[in-house]
Amino acid sequence: MTQSKTDPRVLRTRRVIMDSFIDLSGEKEFKDITVKDITSKAMINRATFYYHFEDIYDLLEKALLEVWSVNLGAQYYQNNALNTEALVHVFKAITNFQLSLSTRCHRGYEDTIARIIREQLENIFYKMLVKQRPTEDEQALKVAAVMLSWGIYGASVEWKRNSKNVAPEEFIKSAIPFILSGIDARLTNEQLGVEN
Repeated sequence: MTQSKTDPRVLRTRRVIMDSFIDLSGEKEFKDITVKDITSKAMINRATFYYHFEDIYDLLEKALLEVWSVNLGAQYYQNNALNTEALVHVFKAITNFQLSLSTRCHRGYEDTIARIIREQLENIFYKMLVKQRPTEDEQALKVAAVMLSWGIYGASVEWKRNSKNVAPEEFIKSAIPFILSGIDARLTNEQLGVEN
């Protein structure tokens, strides 16, 4: 009899695997962590590991995605508009996530972390833009969401590199008027019938 992946025992085992991986990532570089290390720490066999994850890269991505989703609190954005409060909240979540990982993870995770953050932000920003501007061209909103996600992520990298002595919310607040004025200008031009 096979168990459903939503069975509480299956979910518990998956959690143990992810926690074991996160613990190991604080001790070793990602490239040095093996499936054997994880199965030993989690006290499971290889078949159980592969029931839950395709490989160690799949585990890395899912563990980071889960930590990021918890840090971000994605449900917060379901009914929110793209405004100063939302952008500050997103930026603080990114910087907190990066700081928490830097104390537990080695540098080998940076590309994966960046991709996960940007993909999640694209999704969030796209939903917010659609809610705010339901009649806008879908492709234009997708491109805007991509630009916002890369821009906010890039600003978080800059903050981490050079401005940790400034609170994240203060760092990003100075740029928000420029971000929002572009969105507001487009809305105003459309209301006035002006071509962009």
